Amino acid sequence: MEIKFTKTTCPKEKPVDESKLGFGRIFTDHMFMMDYSAELGWHDARIVPFAPIPIHPASTVLHYGTEIFEGLKAYRTADGEIRMFRPIENIRRMNNSAERLCLPEIPEDDAMQILDAIVECEKDWVPHSEGTSLYLRPFMYGNEPHLGVHAVKEATYVVICSPVGAYYAEGINPVKIAIESEDVRAVKGGTGYAKCGGNYAASLRAGEKAEKKGFTQVLWLDGVHRKYIEEVGSMNVMFKINGEIVTPELTGSVLPGITRKSCVELLKAKGYKVSERLISIDELYEAAKNGTLEEAWGTGTAAVVSPIGWLSYKDEEFVVNGGKIGEVTQALYDELTGIQWGKLEDKNGWCHKVC
Repeated sequence: MEIKFTKTTCPKEKPVDESKLGFGRIFTDHMFMMDYSAELGWHDARIVPFAPIPIHPASTVLHYGTEIFEGLKAYRTADGEIRMFRPIENIRRMNNSAERLCLPEIPEDDAMQILDAIVECEKDWVPHSEGTSLYLRPFMYGNEPHLGVHAVKEATYVVICSPVGAYYAEGINPVKIAIESEDVRAVKGGTGYAKCGGNYAASLRAGEKAEKKGFTQVLWLDGVHRKYIEEVGSMNVMFKINGEIVTPELTGSVLPGITRKSCVELLKAKGYKVSERLISIDELYEAAKNGTLEEAWGTGTAAVVSPIGWLSYKDEEFVVNGGKIGEVTQALYDELTGIQWGKLEDKNGWCHKVC
């Protein structure tokens, strides 16, 4: 794939204090763009100065939500190498999302070349401090100017970059999670397994209510029975119950997280019993009451591993592991971040070197 490059004439000043990066508020000098049409396929691949994107008022994304996205990171190791963590998994998940929303898929080799190119272009934006990274946000949207409901015939693919620190203000400290009993995020047969904006828009009302009560995130129940644990708003979820690691199975309404997959593989390699199965709120509540709920944590690209210290269900709150990070949670965080930042050996070949 030929990628054209237009360099910015007004480079931005890079952050001096990397401890104040936050998440997703600062953007780099350039972005990648590429267009699709049914006649030409993907074409006009280009890296251009970061700027607002012109969009037709009748574009299908504005009226029918034809949009998908991904999230992954580029890390700077102690010896200066810049790498991504399991990017091929993000590429494959994005193509699965594209298929579900009738958006055009991108060949895997081309998608990898694009990620390499934008990271190489913005390598000076990859922060140096521990716990920081360059967050990559690929996204695709339908932009055919036609007020008719049909499969996408025109689309745009974009990758933007943002130097980031911790996703949650709590960092690696345990967070408070509210279990939602009224709203639902997704159902089997819907778009729950796809990473599309509508899933997140549907979660906002419950998230706002939870935030007003002092909770960090919402934990969703299934949309049919309203009893089986699914995922947290921005993370998959795992529990250690009486020595067993339990995580909700991928039934089609849960996002197949790449960090989730990595945790399952690491835990199995360490000899833990890991069960991907249905887990009801009743089972979780009983485990919390009788003391067999030993740990709980979320997994995701943004936060990596986030310990859960408090769970609330129908205004009844219970504490997990004394409100402290658990041994397994800490070990997973240390190992994953150690691999990502090059402090530990990458035995599984998960890291992809860019430069």
